[in-house]
Amino acid sequence: MEQSTMIYLIAGCGILGLLYAWVRSTWINKQDTGTERMAKIAGHIREGAMAFLAREYKVLAIFVLVVAVLLAWANASNPESSWLVGVSLIAGAFCSGLAGFFGMRVATAANVRTTAAARKGLNPALAVAFSGGAVMGFCVVGLGVLGLSLLFIVYSGMFDSGSAQSDLSRVVTVLTGFSLGA
Repeated sequence: MEQSTMIYLIAGCGILGLLYAWVRSTWINKQDTGTERMAKIAGHIREGAMAFLAREYKVLAIFVLVVAVLLAWANASNPESSWLVGVSLIAGAFCSGLAGFFGMRVATAANVRTTAAARKGLNPALAVAFSGGAVMGFCVVGLGVLGLSLLFIVYSGMFDSGSAQSDLSRVVTVLTGFSLGA
């Protein structure tokens, strides 16, 4: 199988992971939230969790931007790298933040639904709880795989020194920013 075909298949796997997370999330949101009091408490928990996340992301955004600029500047004249390592860092942080956002939304929704399902038995509660965890896991993996593969495709098209080995090495070096950001 050709390398270019393989990278598109990998990106497709990231999309499949995100689709599965969406299916599980939709299923979770259709589950019973329990009593009115349970739903009210869950609403307060969700509100607090999202406020925490918003505050955390504001602080992290400043840190990520500063580090990205420093990395871009430090690698701008390096022939084995590129200023794009800063862009990779921002992309990794964005994917990680998005996974955290989706995970927090689903976790807070799954918590009350797990509690409500536990009133029916252990198996229904475990089904909701495991689905909630699966959404976070598939979001992390799906966004990571999709983000890396898309950056690989873009950077592979940008770097052309005539040496395939040198170009691949440079692409991988620039992609390390993604893992740092994530």
